Amino acid sequence: MMSALSKSPVFEGPLSEAPRSNGIGVVTFGCRLNTYESEVMRREAESAGLGTLAGGAVIFNTCAVTGEAVRQAKQAIRKAHRDNPSARIIVTGCAAQTAPQDFTAMDEVDLVLGNEEKLKANSYRALPDFGVNDTEKARVNDIFSVRETAGHMVDAIEGRTRAFVQVQNGCDHRCTFCIIPYGRGNSRSVPMGAVVEQVKRLAGNGYAEVVLTGVDMTSFGADLPGAPKLGKLVKTILKQVPDVKRLRLSSIDSIEADGELLDAIATEPRLMPHLHLSLQSGDDMILKRMKRRHLRDQSIRFCEDVRKLRKDIVFGADIIAGFPTETDDMFENSMKIVAECGLTHLHVFPFSPREGTPAARMPQVRREVVKQRAARLRAAGEAAYRRHLASLAGTRQSILIERDGLGRTEGFTLAALGTGAPGEIVEADISGHDGIRLVATPLAARAA
Repeated sequence: MMSALSKSPVFEGPLSEAPRSNGIGVVTFGCRLNTYESEVMRREAESAGLGTLAGGAVIFNTCAVTGEAVRQAKQAIRKAHRDNPSARIIVTGCAAQTAPQDFTAMDEVDLVLGNEEKLKANSYRALPDFGVNDTEKARVNDIFSVRETAGHMVDAIEGRTRAFVQVQNGCDHRCTFCIIPYGRGNSRSVPMGAVVEQVKRLAGNGYAEVVLTGVDMTSFGADLPGAPKLGKLVKTILKQVPDVKRLRLSSIDSIEADGELLDAIATEPRLMPHLHLSLQSGDDMILKRMKRRHLRDQSIRFCEDVRKLRKDIVFGADIIAGFPTETDDMFENSMKIVAECGLTHLHVFPFSPREGTPAARMPQVRREVVKQRAARLRAAGEAAYRRHLASLAGTRQSILIERDGLGRTEGFTLAALGTGAPGEIVEADISGHDGIRLVATPLAARAA
């Protein structure tokens, strides 16, 4: 029930596997940006002719945000090879970008592509099946040499009822725990016109909800002419694409939230009242050692201020448990911030040292303590979520149906209706909850 994307892309494991299309399977790990890019990859791979290969091909779009994400990717690769030994296996994504040698060493893997290469059809023709004599198994260039991010146009996100649109890639910040900048490169924005055109295309193709996504999304625009900010992009989309019923932000770094974005939150009903925050800790000393740019009081004040602007706002957050040097008292500050910020969708990470990051060289907290703290944070998050579910009893909600009669409210809360077609927005009354999802009755059913 907890789902999110942070400034550092969240591993949303174990994995989501898009349906096999034209002999090409795409297995996606991690963040919503990866989900969007997987659709671009599928199109480019089909253009390259991968679907004509005997046995087909499976592309793994990996995540590097935790060691567990990498472990599960390797496990899934081995299973795919066992299930279909004749299929060509291609590995790409952040884990492939940051540690290509880990995948080239796997006998099951035929080709390793970097994050820039995975979006180009010609990269997939590097397989020997296409007559390439080069024995180099990895095609991974320096991601920091990439200066622009193109607005790749997609018509649909296969298997999804909401569409994702990339507005930004990369990150200029260097949090001490994070490996992602080395997988994604420096921050670079998609031109605003290209984003608007992509949203128009998806709305025209029937998507009721579009989610804007990026690695450090609130840094959008700094590298574009005139340096437009995220708030201007949001307002422009809502003005120029009247057909988009719901616009959602995948996550923001609250310290970078601009005035126009806050105004849009307050005044634009089509901008969904759900913000996922990259908090990472509730303790000032740990935040400083993480090289975060906010302190706990700033996070609390931000949530208070936004709640005054929009009473139905729902907050989620990422919090790391057991960061190096974290004492019991420091951890308790993270526990307290769940209530102090009014968080309801908590995404908890037991600290995972990533080789090459400063935090990996800091004094580590014992693993059993890290696990205990993560369990306590998760329990606090689950209790907060149940309170949130209970608070919605007796309300009326607009629910976007995803599958099997399940959907999401505007505040991204899971709801069970038992009816409705995927992609349809249904008005429903909330009678209660089962501890995981809201129990909802569509108005049409009540009228009948």
